[in-house]
Amino acid sequence: MRVLIFIILFVLIYFGVRRIIRDWRERYQQLDKQKRERDLKERKRDDVVDLTPDKDGVFREKNQHNDKDSEK
Repeated sequence: MRVLIFIILFVLIYFGVRRIIRDWRERYQQLDKQKRERDLKERKRDDVVDLTPDKDGVFREKNQHNDKDSEK
């Protein structure tokens, strides 16, 4: 009889822990999705500068044309 009670308790605890982990995972996935949507929306703003690495490894704006001859 005691073994049956322990088995029932173990099963209840096991499924409870699984549900908690699943709920947490879903919540963090929702938070990640909201953060990504917010980041994508923020990138579309006019005051955000998009930087890309240049040939020399320095990050510069995409539309900026820097010629080393014109700097001299």
